[in-house]
Amino acid sequence: MKIVQITDTHLSPSKPHFNGNWEPLARWVNAQNADLVIHTGDLSVDGADLVEDLTFCMGLMADVTAPMLLVPGNHDVGHLPGSHQPVDAERLARWREAVGADRWAKAVDGWLLIGLNGLLFGFDDAEEAEQFVWLEQVLGGRDGRRVAIFTHKPLFVDDPQEGDTGYWSIRPAPRQRLYDLIAAHDVALFASGHLHWAWKGQFDNTTLVWGPSSAFIIDTLEREMPGERLVGAVIHTLGEGVTSEIVTLPELTAHVIDEIIHEVYPQAKPKHAPEAAE
Repeated sequence: MKIVQITDTHLSPSKPHFNGNWEPLARWVNAQNADLVIHTGDLSVDGADLVEDLTFCMGLMADVTAPMLLVPGNHDVGHLPGSHQPVDAERLARWREAVGADRWAKAVDGWLLIGLNGLLFGFDDAEEAEQFVWLEQVLGGRDGRRVAIFTHKPLFVDDPQEGDTGYWSIRPAPRQRLYDLIAAHDVALFASGHLHWAWKGQFDNTTLVWGPSSAFIIDTLEREMPGERLVGAVIHTLGEGVTSEIVTLPELTAHVIDEIIHEVYPQAKPKHAPEAAE
């Protein structure tokens, strides 16, 4: 089974800074003849507040000929408590109405593919609890299938046991719950986006992949992270094992967000410190 992962497209009808990368990206995706395309979030520039961004993006997603599944990013449904746009019922309802489910499971070719709303982790509320109950039930019924999980935020940035990184990764308490489920249920792949760095590694028996954004890279606005700065996509091949290839796409413009952050995200602040920021 061949899966193309795209992520962090940051498309918008009102802030079209990265829209020019969509047509060449869609053309490349279609040329891969993938069985499935998975978008791991930040579909939009500001779907968290503007339904027009989400509907515009979904119109563009129709350019992809393969079946597509999506999970939300922080710019689609909001982020942590205390941030500029915290996840709330209105933002979740907007995504669910305009895009579809914010979590899903699909059994195919001996694999169980799971999409999670990674922005719910860290709220310690009913939505987070409900998602964990659902995840436990889905994994409990996998019937021997291997598992691949797709979500927006990575498990960690520098170290599996690191503390709270604030904006960047899943908070320690829900991360540990995920570790326990990953260990118990043969999760072979955990793929994410969000960081605008491309990296592939291993945690115990699980391959970890950070998909590169197709929109922009970050220069010195934020901290250095593992991996590479590039714009592109990922090709995952799932069979008896997992092969994940991070692909640089020279046909895309590698925009540098530092140069235009004041236009695209004027509310943004550097996120070096572990705090609940936008």
